Amino acid sequence: MRYEEYLVAEKHASKNTVASYLRDVTQFSDYLNARNSGLLEATAETVRSYMDWMLSRGKSAASVTRFLAAVKSFYNFQMFSGKVKTNPAKGVSAAKVERKYPEILTSKEVDLFLEQPQCVDAKGFRDHAMLELLYATGIRVSELITLDLDDLNMAAGFIHCSSKGKERIIPLYRTAVKALQDYVWKIRPQLVSDPEETALFVNMNGERMSRQGFWKIIKHYQEKAGIEKEITPHTLRHSFAAHLLENGADLRSIQEMLGHADISSTQIYTHVVKGNLKDVYQRAHPRA
Repeated sequence: MRYEEYLVAEKHASKNTVASYLRDVTQFSDYLNARNSGLLEATAETVRSYMDWMLSRGKSAASVTRFLAAVKSFYNFQMFSGKVKTNPAKGVSAAKVERKYPEILTSKEVDLFLEQPQCVDAKGFRDHAMLELLYATGIRVSELITLDLDDLNMAAGFIHCSSKGKERIIPLYRTAVKALQDYVWKIRPQLVSDPEETALFVNMNGERMSRQGFWKIIKHYQEKAGIEKEITPHTLRHSFAAHLLENGADLRSIQEMLGHADISSTQIYTHVVKGNLKDVYQRAHPRA
């Protein structure tokens, strides 16, 4: 990678800095690709939005500040190479970086959102199954689209999820199992033309669902539901964790189901739940 050579030869960066900067730029690229964009199309607003997104996922202010340094360096290199005319990160400041807690849906909003896919055709059954599974398990969208049929155990009511070299078993509630049964037994065989296809969820061409394809599905049903909150695949993950915590689940169990390596990433939901309780108190207490 030419940028890596630039960091080593021109900037004399340490191995740790090179590794960190490359990782930050790669993750930013993944974020943009999921939104049908690319690194060379980024704007200052895109950079700020990504920083907000990092904070909403529990990243520390230090991580966000390092990302900003990495991306500024990356675009300086792209300017030097003639790929871009301006550095979109140049005017972005990390001085006011504050941790933003993830926005979650209320239980009523989740119910409204999950009701949007109409089970009257193949797309409706498939979309209903995907959304139910996402909220039932809190898995990441990258994990959802890489699931294979063999990862699903409907008889026992769980899925097997592998990610980042770790494996975990996550239970499913009855409604999710029923949605998956309807899809797997009745719909998926109609969509899949290749009998060797292993993907659990496929697009209307019978091929494995993509991140971009699922992103469009989420936005479609958000608009259809008329929910003003910004809903992303990660919103259902956040809601899953916060709702479990609200209903008495312990942090360690939630950490295991989410696949968090560090409990500190899970603890962010205690702040979300406390904030929600304060809002309820302010609205409901007669003397508040």
